[in-house]
Amino acid sequence: MAMAIFGIICAAMFGLLQLSQQRYSAESQLSGSFQEARLGVDQVVRDINVSGYPSLGMFSNPLAISSYAVGPFAWEPGYPANSTCQVEISCALTPNAGGPSDFELVVETDLGNGVSWVRYLLSGTTLYRGVALKTIGSDPVSAIPLASMTPFVENVMNNAPDPLLTQIKTQYPAMFPLGAVPIFQYTCNTPQGPQPCSTSPANYNTPKNISDVDVTLIVKTKYGDLQTQPLQLMELTGRGHVSNPSY
Repeated sequence: MAMAIFGIICAAMFGLLQLSQQRYSAESQLSGSFQEARLGVDQVVRDINVSGYPSLGMFSNPLAISSYAVGPFAWEPGYPANSTCQVEISCALTPNAGGPSDFELVVETDLGNGVSWVRYLLSGTTLYRGVALKTIGSDPVSAIPLASMTPFVENVMNNAPDPLLTQIKTQYPAMFPLGAVPIFQYTCNTPQGPQPCSTSPANYNTPKNISDVDVTLIVKTKYGDLQTQPLQLMELTGRGHVSNPSY
């Protein structure tokens, strides 16, 4: 009887130990994913905050286009001639075609060694980041193709493929009220004040007129909760402000 009681106690203890290990693993995953996503959002916001330096207006004499920022953000098609492409309408008409759009952004600024392009692109469930020096006769997409970019934040669910997105929307309806959630949302300067670029007048819905970018990352832990099995998601947000308005 004593051995049986001891066996029952040991089984209970090992069960509690296993449960504790599962909970610790789940908490570690959540903490790691949160930290990676937080660092990602912070880096994007920092890049936006220093965008647009130096602008042409900061020089007394015109210089080569590669030595100054045409605007805070670059775009395609038609960079730099087509400077009137409309944000989320006629800029980035095809996937992986340059920003600014819901899931792609190209920051143009001097990072300390000359004017560079910093390209962010969501491909699948990975947010990529790439940097290249600005060159005459080139554009950000050809200068920073996806193959040369580095995985920046993984397990990004903002525009997850079906059926995963359907499963996520079922478990987190408040997080996905209209389906896919844009990573980048833009505010443009207009004579009537700042407005969402998607509803701004055509003449002001351009990359040069973007004043603020709201960044949203929805990230999933690598595995679901080991005890209850549902997907674990977290949403992080940030806002970058263009501090150089002289274009």
